[in-house]
Amino acid sequence: MGNIEITLNGRTVSVLENISILEAAKRNGIYLPTLCHHPDQRVKANCRVCVVEVEGVRNLVASCSTAVREGMKITTNSPRVRETVRTILELIFADHPQECLTCIRNEKCELRQIASRFGINSIQGAKTANNYPVDTSTPSIVRNPNKCIKCGRCAEVCHHTQEVGVLYSHNRSTEIMISPEYGKNLSEVGCVLCGQCAAVCPVGAIHEKDDTDQVWAALADPGKHVVVQTAPSVRVSIAEEFNMPPGSIQTGKLVAALRSLGFERVFDTDFSADLTIMEEGHELLHRIQNGGVLPLITSCSPGWINYAEKYYPELLPNISTCKSPQQMFGAVAKTFYAKRSGIAPEDIYVVSVMPCTAKKYEAIQPEMRSSGYQDVDAVLTTRELARILRHEGIDFSMLEESEYDSPLGTSTGAAAIFGTTGGVMEAALRSVYEIVTGETLSKLDFSEVRGLEGVRSASVDLKGKEVKVAIAHGLANAKKIAEKIKAGEEDYTFIEVMCCPGGCIGGGGQPYGTTQEVRKKRMEALYQVDSDMPLRKSHENPAVIELYQEFFGEPMGELSHRYLHIERAEEAEAVI
Repeated sequence: MGNIEITLNGRTVSVLENISILEAAKRNGIYLPTLCHHPDQRVKANCRVCVVEVEGVRNLVASCSTAVREGMKITTNSPRVRETVRTILELIFADHPQECLTCIRNEKCELRQIASRFGINSIQGAKTANNYPVDTSTPSIVRNPNKCIKCGRCAEVCHHTQEVGVLYSHNRSTEIMISPEYGKNLSEVGCVLCGQCAAVCPVGAIHEKDDTDQVWAALADPGKHVVVQTAPSVRVSIAEEFNMPPGSIQTGKLVAALRSLGFERVFDTDFSADLTIMEEGHELLHRIQNGGVLPLITSCSPGWINYAEKYYPELLPNISTCKSPQQMFGAVAKTFYAKRSGIAPEDIYVVSVMPCTAKKYEAIQPEMRSSGYQDVDAVLTTRELARILRHEGIDFSMLEESEYDSPLGTSTGAAAIFGTTGGVMEAALRSVYEIVTGETLSKLDFSEVRGLEGVRSASVDLKGKEVKVAIAHGLANAKKIAEKIKAGEEDYTFIEVMCCPGGCIGGGGQPYGTTQEVRKKRMEALYQVDSDMPLRKSHENPAVIELYQEFFGEPMGELSHRYLHIERAEEAEAVI
């Protein structure tokens, strides 16, 4: 692709041919507003707030869908452009609830930010008052159609990134509405609660169900011993909520922030990620050695589990019986930790800080009560934690770094990379290789399983036995793997599936503005965390070793199976 010359606002610039006017403007430091446009999605040209003037063209053109050409003269800031954009914004606001100060997206709303840039301080003309029912039917996602601006981002990600396809554009013209079919609620269709729709929505039309009030109540209850766990990817994303660059590693400040909120103990889900590798790795070996169902598919992503249960129930026997790290942590907190600390399990309140909206659903499932109590009491997304910190007036950047509490805060580098696609696989291979061969890996980095390609595969030699592995992230890619397994086209032994693009670094509860470029930076940061750790293999975590010695006995033993696994294969038979 060669370069061409165009004129932008009277200035001649050289740009790549065939890119959009929007991209050309961006690369030359010129801001153009967008609402329907998203860098990871197809061009929609629905909202028209990105219009510009092109010399020789009568009408204004949408910059997102118009390619540059040699000699094109473009004006992005003419009176005609500004007046047109202002009119479009006023029309959108006329059909939008005037609830900015009480909206969950307050100060994080793309519509409001654009309106501020264009000086919209009053709405001209008649206002319409929609009064559609708000969908609160799921424990994870809230959908408020009254705030929908019909940009189409949510339907795009649902149909083309995840290929779940439960959100549709209905009707025409001013009657357009985006919703599940026949006006159903999300709980009545095949929604897997991944939250990718909420992640790309530019306004407050779709968002996570806010559970901050119940966490505040627990922290204020003198009878509750409130502990918190933080997922691997949160340490490289939370800082974005406080205007730090994507990929900033802020583990110590994250711990300090949680401690300042009043949590009794601040623990790390990385600990239970290491525990997950011990259980899932031994489950893999057990299936290989005893003729179990293969390939074994990881079970850390609840969005993927929801998807498999709804669309591929025949694959449930392939999915690991291990609980996710979040749920393993909850079970350990209300058994081993309760016993060691002398606190009654019913008095321990476990809060999770997760990048994921589906974790809210996972936590309340009946099989997640192996301790005799709900293992995890409340789940906050990264965004919810940020809202709590802002509410408390905590200046994240000014905090002195702190360390996780022991023993459930001790972890390895292998656990840290759980937060990115391929990380669970790499962590498992490090431990399984050394357990099977009895040899120390000379090189810990399995670069062949790293990256953001949708589907990846590799082969590992375990002392003469070839183990073929695969990695998929995003449900459209998971579907490709599932179809290959059904058709018997691949002889994989072990498969990692993550529901969200990029894995947990791209989770539906991560800071707004997540793009492929942002995912890449978060991924690089997690690999940096891994390389900086003194221990980088899960089976060498001293706290996990101690847990088995004092409590569980051995991986896949009777006690660990009771608390850390579920009977997924039996459930699958019932479904089929």
